[in-house]
Amino acid sequence: MRSLRKLDAICEQCLASIRKSSWQTSRRRTVSCSQSPSISRHNARLFSSNTRISFPQTRNASSLSSEQRQPIEEPPQVASPPGLEYSDSPSGSNRLLLQPDNLFHSFTRSPLPDIRRRAAFIKQHAFCPHPSHSKTRQPINPDDPESRKPTSGGQPPAHVRFECPDCGIPVACSEEHWADDYEAHLEICDTLREINEDDHDLRSGRVFTEFEYPGGQMDEAMVNMTNWDTFLYTRDFRAINDPRSMRQVTRMLTYPTTIASVIHELSPYNIRSGGRLTTEGLKSMSALRYTLHPPRSGAGIGIKDLRLRPPPVRIFVLGARAESSLPRDVWLQLAYMFGRSSFHLILVGPEAMLGRDAEFPLPPRTATNPFGAIVEDRVGPNMKISTYVEYWHTLHQANVFQPFDPYFDAFVLFHPGLGHPASSHEWAETLPLLLETKVPIIATGYTEWDMRRDWKWVEAQMGGEVDLLLEPGENRFRSLRWDLNDFDPQDVSSGNWGVFAFRGKRYEAEAKYTT
Repeated sequence: MRSLRKLDAICEQCLASIRKSSWQTSRRRTVSCSQSPSISRHNARLFSSNTRISFPQTRNASSLSSEQRQPIEEPPQVASPPGLEYSDSPSGSNRLLLQPDNLFHSFTRSPLPDIRRRAAFIKQHAFCPHPSHSKTRQPINPDDPESRKPTSGGQPPAHVRFECPDCGIPVACSEEHWADDYEAHLEICDTLREINEDDHDLRSGRVFTEFEYPGGQMDEAMVNMTNWDTFLYTRDFRAINDPRSMRQVTRMLTYPTTIASVIHELSPYNIRSGGRLTTEGLKSMSALRYTLHPPRSGAGIGIKDLRLRPPPVRIFVLGARAESSLPRDVWLQLAYMFGRSSFHLILVGPEAMLGRDAEFPLPPRTATNPFGAIVEDRVGPNMKISTYVEYWHTLHQANVFQPFDPYFDAFVLFHPGLGHPASSHEWAETLPLLLETKVPIIATGYTEWDMRRDWKWVEAQMGGEVDLLLEPGENRFRSLRWDLNDFDPQDVSSGNWGVFAFRGKRYEAEAKYTT
């Protein structure tokens, strides 16, 4: 009888414990963001005030002992806000962080840490463009917002703090100045929003199928270099139907394609009216094309079919910065467009290895490698890449690459800033040495003003000792994506927007007969 009473007492205790645990669970089943201590204030901003977070119910131990009947707490399962859902891959590396229809976010409140750090950098260095502030620098061009500011007597300069709700980028020091100067901001607001979405797209975690590049070009298939669409189609790229994907792929392909568009025999630039190629340019490009497009000699793999191959064409990229860190598959596209020729790409500049120390540690400078060159000898069957972290005039004076031949050599300057006040002094010693070689020099610019300013500086420095090969104008293979200057959000530019070419003046001696 006593054992039955004891058993009844235990059952009553069990029932009381179950009632108590279920009552605690019902209270904790739905908790608001503002009431949950485990959710930070930053995460709480991602949810609306009516959003509820579901927590799992506490599990009880399966033992009958009252001492082991402690609830086991599980971590809360926080629901992701719309557009931020992702699914883990088996390896845990590929995660879709942003959906394609949810790429616009404020830079300051972006879900991506890189974008938030960039917003902090802009707020720390960029100044408000409102005309009531005094100038912080000399205007670069007549369209520069800095030209509207008074030289003295205005309000002191102020850093940008207010983000435009339409583009999500800090553009003004306050909402009042943003609203007062709204008409001027409207000129670039749509472009800034496009930059915002493109930057988030690059870090969204999606699969970038547009970065899958084709291999060599078939001899029977001609490359059409009329524009980006015809080029990608005839080079057998995967179909790109999204404008954003088109902007992303052209941002990298613009470097090798710009070079090829000038030196290729099917170049869109010619000596016809409006073709921009000058008579002297035709002479220089014809010499290069003679080497790049050799005649078929009946060469084969047999002993009797062996033929001598010309040496590789050397492309010197001076002042190399971002182009030196391009994936090597991008540079290989240049070699694929000239299937019967080989290239030696030489990247030269003090910033040629900036940010790539982990990939290629700089070798020590020894007697056999006095300039610490990094040689990538097996990039492709027809391409070799060498990098020199040095100024060009130092290498030229040491006779590292002499002699130069207009049939085998060309110089390329991507956004050199020849006429920019902050960088022109760095080219003052290099430019005369380049013109002495008499080989083509291809240069690009971020904007039309930047390109024409560089050409005017070359003319002013060298006088009549320079020949124009390709008239300055818009590059048909410029980057379709716009870039933002973090030091001045009002300054937007496009990679390789314009292109022109020149070389040292050549004189032809004519025999004069006298009687």
